Amino acid sequence: MKATQGVPKWLVLLAFLLMALGVGGWQSWRWWQSAIAPIATAGSDGSGTSPTAAPSTETASTTQITIAIPPGSTATQIGADLKAAGLVHSTIAWNAWTRWQTWQNREGGFQAGTYALSPTATLPQIANQIWQGEVVLESFTIPEGWSLKQMANYFDEKGFFSADDFLAASQTIPRDRHPWLPNNLPKLEGFLFPDTYKLSGTVTPGVVIDQMLSQFQQVALPVYRQNQQNQAKSPYSLLEWVTLASIVEKEAVVQTERPTIAGVFAKRLREGIPLGADPTVEYALGIRQTVEQPLTYAQVKIPSPYNTYINPGLPPTPIAAPGLASLEAALNPADTPYLFFMARYDGTHIFSRTLAEHEGAKVAVDADLASKNQPPGAAPKSAQ
Repeated sequence: MKATQGVPKWLVLLAFLLMALGVGGWQSWRWWQSAIAPIATAGSDGSGTSPTAAPSTETASTTQITIAIPPGSTATQIGADLKAAGLVHSTIAWNAWTRWQTWQNREGGFQAGTYALSPTATLPQIANQIWQGEVVLESFTIPEGWSLKQMANYFDEKGFFSADDFLAASQTIPRDRHPWLPNNLPKLEGFLFPDTYKLSGTVTPGVVIDQMLSQFQQVALPVYRQNQQNQAKSPYSLLEWVTLASIVEKEAVVQTERPTIAGVFAKRLREGIPLGADPTVEYALGIRQTVEQPLTYAQVKIPSPYNTYINPGLPPTPIAAPGLASLEAALNPADTPYLFFMARYDGTHIFSRTLAEHEGAKVAVDADLASKNQPPGAAPKSAQ
């Protein structure tokens, strides 16, 4: 004690205060480093559970967690969701990081969307990912020739939204954003362009439909408009064009036959002969024929606006989503002498000029099926 008698008490108190502040600062720093540290280390399973999160893609290091940030979410709510999902240690640290961005006048803010986040990332890394909007890109592929029902089931299976929601949305015609759509169109069948798409953010039926219509506008519509400016322009309205192309799409399998099939239909339309297209009957009945279960004579006699065996002309709307090749073939059909074609069940067709030739083609196809121990067709095939 004698050694400290010459030291002023205030200096001793100051020293103790500085020591306390140093210890407190060190403790605070250690807490902060612990609070913003990754939940998991590389190679561990850092998956969490939350009503808004679900395990997603396996990576080389750990399991990513997919979490949805709904539009309008506050920073506090986002932090709570991340904590519940097992992505951050502390909501206090999350809120502190958020306030620090505000004090720094950082531009932007947390963005809504779906994110694939890793538990091996630090709190600032996760926060920056959401701040910068580095959302997961969802992708989907619609093949040529699909109907609205097939699309709806596909989106349902992918978990995007229910089939019923998509079908309901497809009956709303967004002419305010796409004024080129035909008037009195009851549904968007045929105008949702088949392609591969990538989407970011929240995926809804409206978002998907808008992107597919935009693709039709960008890829298909210019083809029609350019044709209408030519001297030998198509006699079809926009709706008739897409309707005819959809039937061509459902009939054609081999690319080289597409213009000829379109030519047969164009010739029949000019001469007032019913198209006799099986796919229109299948569409009306909601079925798909096979070699084992072909359309029957009774089925092709069932009344429907879509039955082109008993109704001349085109059906009221498209029956599927035609691709660009079928759309171009419908505008530029081959000048063909054929009025009939018979499917061989291998994707190719036998084209005939007369009914007698066509009857012979049916006999030949049935004989070929019999030689392969397959039942002959129970009904005449397309373009009868």
